[in-house]
Amino acid sequence: MVVVKSPILRHIRRKPLQFVAPVVTLILVLYLIVGRSSGKTKGKYSYKSRSKGLFSRPRDVIPRNLPNDHISHYDLNKLASTPMAAYNQERVLILSPMSRFYDEYWANLLKLTYPRELIELGFIVPRTADGDVALKKLEKAVKLVQSPRNSKEAKFAKITILRQDNESLQSQKEKDRHALSVQKERRANMALARNSLLFTTIGPYTSWVLWLDADIVETPNTLIQDLAGHDKPVISANCYQRYFDDEKKEDSIRPYDFNNWVESDEGLRIASTMSDDDIIVEGYHDIATYRPLMAHFYDPNGDVNTEMQLDGVGGAAVMVKADVHRDGAMFPSFPFYHLIETEGFAKMAKRLGYEVFGLPNYLVFHFNE
Repeated sequence: MVVVKSPILRHIRRKPLQFVAPVVTLILVLYLIVGRSSGKTKGKYSYKSRSKGLFSRPRDVIPRNLPNDHISHYDLNKLASTPMAAYNQERVLILSPMSRFYDEYWANLLKLTYPRELIELGFIVPRTADGDVALKKLEKAVKLVQSPRNSKEAKFAKITILRQDNESLQSQKEKDRHALSVQKERRANMALARNSLLFTTIGPYTSWVLWLDADIVETPNTLIQDLAGHDKPVISANCYQRYFDDEKKEDSIRPYDFNNWVESDEGLRIASTMSDDDIIVEGYHDIATYRPLMAHFYDPNGDVNTEMQLDGVGGAAVMVKADVHRDGAMFPSFPFYHLIETEGFAKMAKRLGYEVFGLPNYLVFHFNE
């Protein structure tokens, strides 16, 4: 047998660390490179994942659902409000100021066909006797829907209930709350409540905000998809009311919300004569503005998708792209161009460059006391 003694082997035997150290260093470098390139995209509003390599650190954007993360990053430039909201899995925030709880309102809400896991609900309840009763009923209804026994698809993504921190009218009877003499006070309080509800609940993932009054007891089941499908910054349904016609001895319908309107020359003239603290309240004979009211444009044989441009809106069922609110359109609790609350919101949205629309043939129905 012939044995060849290599000088390299002799060197390794004499000084093994000089050979092992470079090899370990090479393996470590390769591990770091592979670990840092293993990030994946996860979720619509999440981006590069945290590096898994040794001594790694978070990327510039940290994904939302990883454990041990203390900072969440959202890119609002990637947030969209599209006419295919359900298909694109866009989050919808339904907001309802609630002075009374109506079983019909809640039943109608549960019939909406938009995926519940994409819906958040927000309520604000006044600190009145009626509000206390409404709160108890609301909490009971919420617990049934959000029960751990229900599937994820049967539950809403999130529900927030606020107690109003400003004054509210003690009487919520229809004749009392609609009296002209209390409109400025009532609507100023309502504006504060709406703003509190909005600013507390809107999130960086919210694409749409649906304002749905808590006394709206009947809407199409596809309300969210229908309103979003028009792809408008602000769009309002036409609010009517069912009642029994004593003269005709039959069930009938009548206009209810007169806050969806188009500005008129007379309305502008009246505003020009007012002091800074005065407001115009639409739908009252005492102030004849002769504004075209969307409630009077309903055609039972017309296309439900017919649109008309508006200058004022009510709050019965109004879909708003979330960016409109993020850009600063809120509900003024003070006279804003002699308008207040929802009508003031429409004016503010238009001043920000957004168009406001209504659907005269698309009806939602108000509770009939």
